[in-house]
Amino acid sequence: MKVMKVLIIFAAFLMVTAASLETDAFARAGRGRSIGSSGSRSYSRPATPYSRPAPSQTQTAPAPYQPQPAGGGFFRNMAGGIAGGMLGGMLFRSLGFGAGGAGGGGIGLFDIILIAGICYMIYRMVKRRRQEPLSAPGAYDQGYAPPQSDFGQPSQPGPADLASGLACIRQMDPGFAENRFTDNAMDIFFKVQSAWMNRDLAPAASLLTDEMRGIFQNDIDKMLAGKQINRLENIAVRSVDITEAWQEQGQDYITAGIYANLLDYTTDDAGGAVVEGSKTEPVKFEEFWTFTRPVGNNAWRLSAINQA
Repeated sequence: MKVMKVLIIFAAFLMVTAASLETDAFARAGRGRSIGSSGSRSYSRPATPYSRPAPSQTQTAPAPYQPQPAGGGFFRNMAGGIAGGMLGGMLFRSLGFGAGGAGGGGIGLFDIILIAGICYMIYRMVKRRRQEPLSAPGAYDQGYAPPQSDFGQPSQPGPADLASGLACIRQMDPGFAENRFTDNAMDIFFKVQSAWMNRDLAPAASLLTDEMRGIFQNDIDKMLAGKQINRLENIAVRSVDITEAWQEQGQDYITAGIYANLLDYTTDDAGGAVVEGSKTEPVKFEEFWTFTRPVGNNAWRLSAINQA
């Protein structure tokens, strides 16, 4: 009987651990992580758009709606501490180390209900947190660290670098215009999101580098295998700003900061039930999309997505 009690508590502990570690959720094209490559700048943090103030500046206007993870860090830590303390206490009591000595304590119906409630609470908090980016800012799938400057900080391009980069691009393509590029970048953004939602990259294949096409296809294959579809609705792009431009090894590169919001949720193929995200709570995000092409008047292709 005592062994059965220990097994029940251990199973509940595994449920809590699994819910806390589960992070593999589909969310828009790229799944909210940094992917792809941008030449020599692949592993450096992209410059932020100059049209919006930095996060450290004081905002006088009301901040737009931003979904927040349920409970906040304090409550998540408190819930984890309570869960760990309760499970540990019940485990020790069931093994006879409680105040009543050998055979004292044990697990009862109330303990089982309490464990189930804690598991469900943590599961709901983890589900809400999945809407946050799945990787740290600037951390690419390959796992490399960003290149360091002489002072030990990631090198950051500035306005002079942007102006110089655009000037170099115009030397080889006199017809290049920034407004036409941002319009084209927005078109590519919508086409890629549409192909992602339809789980068919064919309409957007020419807009992606081979590397990006492979990454997206791998994600789509996972969705198909899981019989799930990521639905994106009411996409509103608030701004598209060129933040970086440069040339290297015969290639043009331009990074654009895309600020947008949308309804982002995942349903199952069978009954259309929502298994992730929300049909009513919009998700706001900022990503940096890098495009490349052979130097000259050639077509741009998406080569990387980096999280803000």
